[in-house]
Amino acid sequence: MSLMLFGLLAVMLVFMFMNTRKRQKQMKEQQEEKAAKTVPGAKVLLQGGLYGTIVSFDPVDLDKPAQVELAPGVVIEVHSQAIIRVVDPTEETADDESDTEDAAEDTAAENTPAQGANDGIESIQVETPEETKARLERNNDN
Repeated sequence: MSLMLFGLLAVMLVFMFMNTRKRQKQMKEQQEEKAAKTVPGAKVLLQGGLYGTIVSFDPVDLDKPAQVELAPGVVIEVHSQAIIRVVDPTEETADDESDTEDAAEDTAAENTPAQGANDGIESIQVETPEETKARLERNNDN
């Protein structure tokens, strides 16, 4: 009986060791990827929820503070680990925006149900605040 317990303990320890190694490897890959993307001029999200642009960053020495520009002329120093992720800016031109609006109108037209169509969902009725209060009072009385 004790031999089975030792065997089970050994299997659990091996599993924990392998799982920890896998997680460490993934974290190291993520850190390397973030360090490669974190270059001067890149937009980043900081731990406090602030967005900024990298002015200087040393991917080798992570103890050295990174300089981030929050607004024109406002540069702050943050710990390199305070940079949560690099935000990839989306580049859209005026033509792309008009295409997007046209596509949204087409999608809205496609999603509009035909007149008299019944898909099993009853129409939604909106309650007034007074009706809601009366319904809740009735439920509390029961």
